[in-house]
Amino acid sequence: MSMAGNLRKVTSLGGVGGLRKVARLARRRPRVDLSHPARSPLGSSVVNCVTYRDGVRTPARGDLVDTVQRVRKSREGFVWLGLHEPTDQEFAGIAELFDLHPLAVEDAIEAHQRPKLERYGETLFAVFKTVCYVEHEELTATSEVVNTGEIMLFVGADFVITVRHGRHGSLGPLREELESDPGQLAKGPSAVLHAIADHVVDDYLTVTDSVHGDIDQVESDVFSESGARTDPGRIYQLKRELLELKRAVVPLSRPLEDLATRPIRAVDPEIQAYFRDVSDHLLRAKEQIAAFDELLNSILQAHLAQVTVAQNEDMRKITAWAAIVAVPTMVCGVYGMNFDHMPELHWRYGYGMVIGVISVACFALYRGFRRSGWL
Repeated sequence: MSMAGNLRKVTSLGGVGGLRKVARLARRRPRVDLSHPARSPLGSSVVNCVTYRDGVRTPARGDLVDTVQRVRKSREGFVWLGLHEPTDQEFAGIAELFDLHPLAVEDAIEAHQRPKLERYGETLFAVFKTVCYVEHEELTATSEVVNTGEIMLFVGADFVITVRHGRHGSLGPLREELESDPGQLAKGPSAVLHAIADHVVDDYLTVTDSVHGDIDQVESDVFSESGARTDPGRIYQLKRELLELKRAVVPLSRPLEDLATRPIRAVDPEIQAYFRDVSDHLLRAKEQIAAFDELLNSILQAHLAQVTVAQNEDMRKITAWAAIVAVPTMVCGVYGMNFDHMPELHWRYGYGMVIGVISVACFALYRGFRRSGWL
């Protein structure tokens, strides 16, 4: 059984002693990298556990405790442990082994945190919001457009622990990409931190580009000939989904600025220059989101204006027809009164004359309203 396989059995024991005891069991099952989306589904909170030395992945020998002690004794390489939605019981032994701060452990388990960067002694704790675009055939008032998750990182001098929440944001492909560049990975755990931050921010740009397509579709529908009949719920739904994306992107500015400018012991100085590039990409995503928000406001106002114009047109038509109908109503109302002495009441051609006057008056009103655009 590999290091990752051992760890799946021992995370529920809650102590380093338990880690040692169970990790010495038989080692027969080959390791399966569950972090890769094309491989086996997640069978436990432990996704993978790998040791790197000089940027190269080294074979797993012994249990996790022995591996960590070996890395710390040689002062070379680091351990990358990946978890997916661990419970308190599963994370207890890991927290004790790596001496993680209880507050950071609580945040990593509970999730639903804002993007942030905190330092607990020699350990750096970072929270990133992951996003993905939800494909849909047609945007409706209830369509889910943006789905969010979280990645928490504990970064130390010789270890990286990633805790992922949500069904997307797999780090398997990213791990393989990093392993293809040993020179970058040899810079230590901060290289993994940068790679994850860059991966998350790139996803922001990908999602904003996809959301742009939905906004363009709604804009086209609003300014079409039938724009007044467009469902405004689609616009509100896009604004709600855009707000969800904004909550993931905007708060990350300060943590990336700290990583790019402030000296942090857990971050290699050579890596800080790379964080400036990530910060620039994040700024682009923020600007796009702000522009989309303004554009949706303009689209909503234009739609409301179209509805108002359509209502005014309907009211003008109703008013015009009411004016035309008022002519025969008035004449018939007058001659419907039971008086004996009324003009032309007993005249042989009185009925025909009244009908003719009513028809001419109605036709004249109709022509006038048609010329003015009311009908």
